[in-house]
Amino acid sequence: MKLIELTALEARIIGSLIEKQITTPDQYPLSLNSLVAACNQKSNRDPVLELDESTVRGALDGLIRKHLVIEKSGFGSRVPKFQHRFCNTEFGTLKFTPQELAIVCELLLRGPQTPGELRSRASRMAAFTDSGALEGVLEELARRQDGPIVARLAREPGRRESRYAQLFTGPAPGVSGPSDPESESAAPASQAGAQSQAAAPSQASFAALEQRVEHLEAELRALKERLDATPDSQGPADR
Repeated sequence: MKLIELTALEARIIGSLIEKQITTPDQYPLSLNSLVAACNQKSNRDPVLELDESTVRGALDGLIRKHLVIEKSGFGSRVPKFQHRFCNTEFGTLKFTPQELAIVCELLLRGPQTPGELRSRASRMAAFTDSGALEGVLEELARRQDGPIVARLAREPGRRESRYAQLFTGPAPGVSGPSDPESESAAPASQAGAQSQAAAPSQASFAALEQRVEHLEAELRALKERLDATPDSQGPADR
């Protein structure tokens, strides 16, 4: 299955719709005004945005064309409302368990996070017995038969845990394979190799320059010798 591709703004909208569907089902689907407020929330969002209605409406139009959002009005209401068709619907093949959906939603709303951060934040949408259970769900998302949904990033200096990122908005930088403990040292090694390759042409150019200088110095010496020898080769009549 080809992974759904989202822009950062589309990810914020989809994440907000999923969150409100789970946490405030009585208020879902969302009006445009409510969706803008959800996207601009100061809690449970990173980064915090200040989107206007026209920006969100433009992104919604794109999601509607992708068949990831539908616009509908409730009975007796003229205010259009929006609901996602991103996953767990009869219209698509992308299906998640409640725990998987909570994790994906948090990653869409907050970006890369450690298992500890995800457990404390996603527990408002689904129950996790312990950190081991959450990490098991992350591994399932990273090894799905229809294609990975998340990826583990290389551990950053000073952090005890690696962070996980969702892949709907593109490949995650610094991805570390789950069974590749040497992946964190691979990047510095490859950088050193690149630096070595970059230095090689400079060294070769320097050697060629030295050879050229030696050649010019030899020509200069030969010319000086000829000039010095010219008066001695002239006869008396020539002076």
